[in-house]
Amino acid sequence: MTTRQPAPPKVEARSLYKRFYRGTTQTDALNDINLTIQPGEFVALLGASGCGKTTLLRIVDGLEQASKGELLIDGTPHTEPGTDRGYVFQQDNLFPWRTVLRNITFGLELQGVSRKLASKQATDYLELVGLKGFEKHYPHELSGGMRQRVNLARAFCIRPDILLMDEPFAALDAQTREVMQSELLRIWQQTDGRTVLFVTHQIDEAIFLADRIVVMTARPGRIKEIIDVPFVRPRKLDVKRSPEFSAIYDHIWKTIEDEVRTSMAMT
Repeated sequence: MTTRQPAPPKVEARSLYKRFYRGTTQTDALNDINLTIQPGEFVALLGASGCGKTTLLRIVDGLEQASKGELLIDGTPHTEPGTDRGYVFQQDNLFPWRTVLRNITFGLELQGVSRKLASKQATDYLELVGLKGFEKHYPHELSGGMRQRVNLARAFCIRPDILLMDEPFAALDAQTREVMQSELLRIWQQTDGRTVLFVTHQIDEAIFLADRIVVMTARPGRIKEIIDVPFVRPRKLDVKRSPEFSAIYDHIWKTIEDEVRTSMAMT
């Protein structure tokens, strides 16, 4: 009888290092990162500015190459971008000359999907993010929150196995940001819970969204602690006002306070 081997992690970083060079100056961004992320898991990267969160995200996407170590997806080493990964940047990066619908279909067009099928899929995701009726609008006609909804629809529309999100709500006001956090979880749960790696500076955002929080040190970034988030899903925003949430928040702040001060001293 053949024993079935367990499925490999969706994402696995093995002793990743990253060093940048500028002339004769070198900067160590990441130092010995070891991390496994299971299929369907929502993991947040949290740490002070300059700790390498975005660099790690870009290595997973294939936009950056590790100086040393391995990045595996489904057990296979990867060093190039692929359609199995979708990237959501801090800014919405919508094309101003394309309508909302045509912004969402852009990734599908690059994959060679027919215009008819791309429009059908884009319309489905447009409705999912609550923007039905805005198909023919242009980005300058939308609020910041609405543009980020389009950005999310564009990322989800290509149906990536892994969604990489680099502070996607950082430019929004506090109230809109909270609503978008809740909306992201709703959309994520309605699209079969794809694997998500989410970069943030906000402790409350990380706790509310993630299954696990990877707390990183100041540069060069190392993993200082990985924290399991105990709250069941689906989650509502009022969980942020619970004593349990506050206790996790306080623990994380105590964990990273020295790292934030160290990072400030470097700038």
